[in-house]
Amino acid sequence: MTSRERLLTALDHREPDRIPFDLGSTQVTGIHVVAYRRLRAHLGLPAVEPRICDVVQGLAVPDDDVVEALGVDVRGLFPLNSHNWKIDIRDAGPYWAFVDEWGLTQHQPRDGGLYFSVVGSPLDREGLTAGDVAGHAWPDTGDPARIAGLRELAQAYRHEGRAVMIKGVLAGIFEMSQRVRGVERLMMDLAADEALACAVLDRMVELKLRFWEMALPHLGDLVDVVSEADDYATQTSQLISPRMFRRVFKPRLQAVFSRIHELAPRAKLFFHSDGNIRPILPDLIEIGIDVLNPIHITATGMEPAALKRDFGNDVCFWGGGVETQTVLPFGTPQEVRDNVRRNVDALAPGGGYVFNTIHNIQADVPPENIVALVEALREAQA
Repeated sequence: MTSRERLLTALDHREPDRIPFDLGSTQVTGIHVVAYRRLRAHLGLPAVEPRICDVVQGLAVPDDDVVEALGVDVRGLFPLNSHNWKIDIRDAGPYWAFVDEWGLTQHQPRDGGLYFSVVGSPLDREGLTAGDVAGHAWPDTGDPARIAGLRELAQAYRHEGRAVMIKGVLAGIFEMSQRVRGVERLMMDLAADEALACAVLDRMVELKLRFWEMALPHLGDLVDVVSEADDYATQTSQLISPRMFRRVFKPRLQAVFSRIHELAPRAKLFFHSDGNIRPILPDLIEIGIDVLNPIHITATGMEPAALKRDFGNDVCFWGGGVETQTVLPFGTPQEVRDNVRRNVDALAPGGGYVFNTIHNIQADVPPENIVALVEALREAQA
């Protein structure tokens, strides 16, 4: 099978010749540039200046030689967005700093910093009104410049036999609203001024649709998977109640998901949400997700065998291949292999599974452990 055939077979809930492997097709299945450089050296590959797809998270795009060496099946399209476009980093004393197209102030510590974090939000103020939200200078998410060159790149990936994934240009409806309004204020709005909260949420829906309605007519025939994301949970519970999710967020997500399916009817819809989302997983399946990521197996309610048993006929699992908070960065290579084998044995039978870590491979992961997880994946399907 080609990589694309392998992925499509798995996403059709059938067992391919081997389990598809993803590294770096999205901003939630990638590898930090520090770990990437170490991995290249460990593999005996020449030093290169990595292409960064996400400056905020410090994520590298895997080069062709790494894709070949590790047997990666999925390649990603990264439209221009606030994490890789119009970024003017300045010296701010103890920090590197920039203000992105959303008006978010981002800081990264100069001494040992690995990531940028939001420290200032444009709508984080008292007395905000729905009129202020409507009049705010929002980015033009429908600008065709955001996808310049991506059709040619997708064609090249397709020619290589790889599957193709595309991500959007803003975070989830809930997450992006927290960024621009401020986490505390948005949460208080949802509790005390739902109309104001919904004014922000609805603008995010509009901005998402504006991008997809521009991008998918141009790229949809070459895209196998469309990536969306939002975060609704912690490792033990949820950030909002399932009741609020169903009343406020579910219909807004459904509007986005339905439009994506209309615009790219042959593509699968990949949805990323961390933590314990089991209480709302049936809702997400109902409104159109085909693929769940990252399969946060150490979170409450997210035990892989139980997820496969209860939802494996209705949704594909992408991720959950190795525990990334303790085992991958701090375990031995054998502990990594053992963890991979347990998770693959639970999630892969019958198809409907794509191997990836639980979220991005972070900077502190030794290359020996990355190689161990790839070897374990190969051994598990031998």
